[in-house]
Amino acid sequence: MPVSRSVRFSPRFAVAALFWCAASYLPVAEAAPARADVVLRNAVIIDGSGAPAIRGDVAISGDRIVAVGSVPFSAPTEVDLRGRILAPGFIDVHTHVEDLAEVPAAENFIRMGVTTLVTGNCGGSALDVAEFFRKLEASRPSLNLATLIGHNTVRAQVMGGSFARPPTAAELDQMRTLVAAAMRDGAVGLSTGLIYLPGTFARTDEIVALAKVSAESGGLYASHMRYENARILEAIEEALTIGREAGTPVQISHIKLSTPAAWGLTQPVIERLARARAEGVQVAHDQYLYTASSTSLGTTIPDFAREGGRGRLRERLDDPAERDRIRAEMRATLQRGQRTDYTYAVIANFTEDPSLNGMSVPEAARKLYGNDSLDAQLDTILQVELRGGASAVFHGMSEPNLRAFLALPLTMIASDSGARRMGVGVPHPRGYGNNVRFLAHYVRDEQLMSLEEAVRRMTDLPARQFPLGQRGLVRVGFIADLVSFDLGRLATQSTFRDPHHYAEGMDHVLVAGQFVIRDGTVTGLRPGRTVRREARVTSTP
Repeated sequence: MPVSRSVRFSPRFAVAALFWCAASYLPVAEAAPARADVVLRNAVIIDGSGAPAIRGDVAISGDRIVAVGSVPFSAPTEVDLRGRILAPGFIDVHTHVEDLAEVPAAENFIRMGVTTLVTGNCGGSALDVAEFFRKLEASRPSLNLATLIGHNTVRAQVMGGSFARPPTAAELDQMRTLVAAAMRDGAVGLSTGLIYLPGTFARTDEIVALAKVSAESGGLYASHMRYENARILEAIEEALTIGREAGTPVQISHIKLSTPAAWGLTQPVIERLARARAEGVQVAHDQYLYTASSTSLGTTIPDFAREGGRGRLRERLDDPAERDRIRAEMRATLQRGQRTDYTYAVIANFTEDPSLNGMSVPEAARKLYGNDSLDAQLDTILQVELRGGASAVFHGMSEPNLRAFLALPLTMIASDSGARRMGVGVPHPRGYGNNVRFLAHYVRDEQLMSLEEAVRRMTDLPARQFPLGQRGLVRVGFIADLVSFDLGRLATQSTFRDPHHYAEGMDHVLVAGQFVIRDGTVTGLRPGRTVRREARVTSTP
């Protein structure tokens, strides 16, 4: 089969024309069926494997790809892609969409070309996976969804909350039972969030015991590690230990160095991961393409203060000695991160007082207390937490570090986002722009890698790691989750100050053979499915 060289891009030229000249045309599809429902013609096909682009047609019958090549027959629906790129639908392996049944259109994702999500990350998930899937299927989402089973969810169910102690033997057995049930119901693995309650109090041996249950069913271990700061190498060592002792693949969630004090650790992190792979640990990672993170503002409060929930936090703050201890630790954490205040933290969504949304902590302190002293900032964080908590955006990473991790062949592209409600809060722009920013900025404009390699990071690589069965490749027999776009037209207008803008440039997005976006317009069709853990049937090009 003739193929082209891998194509890199310059914004000075017409991208589609570049592909059309460089790509070779596939021959007539072998063993092509007599009929199909949809034929996508004249495409530049990037199949997800990392192989060079080729030209050809793709035929779809029902939810499956039935021919790839020069398709000699017609279909009721035919679309001339006119040299646009045709690729597998993108797979976002790190999302938080437990509420997808309430926002089933998930337009922020499909506008980025995402057709499959993995939720249940950072230790938080539905507890009853079977019931979660039933509700989701009834809501008929626009895209596909798989889930992990969250360690924090399981621990809280069994132990009753955020206890700073190991589980008893009986409690650990109950936790194993819950993980086993989730895996039987189709979860793709176990996740931890070791900066969140109650997982922050869990010891490594507890997590190993539960990861073994996941591994017995073919699941992986995905972790928001204990540290993403100057102690990141300790956290990586723990994740690798869990993978090794449980006999499971390891997924490091949103790999990053989150404080200036850690920025010099990029190369040691990369070297440790390479050494682990040489030692036999199947470790990979995902990343969003922004130098700011987003999570609960309450994570800036020490673990010991948050143990037991907000009621116990209030009791501690009413005790002068405990209040001083909490504030002293918050100051010390700032110093360890080489920071002097909380300018880096911006409130994204505070339900109790939306007027603070979009403000940095110093700005919120000026509004609440009339000054932005560090004392006022500490009071602001503590009061926000006592009043229900808020999500926040944290500006703490460096662009050189981001690029170094992006260059690693086993880095996937994942948004760490929920299903966005247009106009609600001031959320991180990654939920509207992540995949398109990757393609438009880092691939097209910066030319950090070929488009074929970029597509592999978002398709075949995550489909194999999680595992998601016959997804992630443009191959006969695979599910027809597909995306078509003109690389030169991709753009995202979502910013930290003004995030609520959908990504632009995805011409066609198909889920299970049906158009959820056609000619740039959302169709309203909702053919998404729940995706249960499934090893891929071996397929050759």
